[in-house]
Amino acid sequence: QVQLVESGGGLVQPGGSLRLSCAASGSIFSPNAMGWYRQAPGKQRELVAEVTSGGKTNYADSVKGRFTLSRDNVKNTVDLQMNSLKLEDTAVYYCNLAIYGLAPYWGQGTQVTVSS
Repeated sequence: QVQLVESGGGLVQPGGSLRLSCAASGSIFSPNAMGWYRQAPGKQRELVAEVTSGGKTNYADSVKGRFTLSRDNVKNTVDLQMNSLKLEDTAVYYCNLAIYGLAPYWGQGTQVTVSS
């Protein structure tokens, strides 16, 4: 069984920064991808950024140049550094682990609110 434990999030003013962290434990097989999704009220869940076990990173166009995803394959952690936050970044952020051939795993979600 895989567990994802998230930390970080909170309230920040526009232009500010936040860091989200996610630690995975359990049977984690490769190949896989680990990253973050988000869901704003009334909207579908969308990919923010993900990185494969091989090191390939993919970002949503809306966060390119502002967010940076980093992964530690030894510790099975993934961090999302979010800079220059905008009002539209407000959402619940979910850690995701997708192992090839298995259903994806999700964290419990952490709220990010960007407000002045």
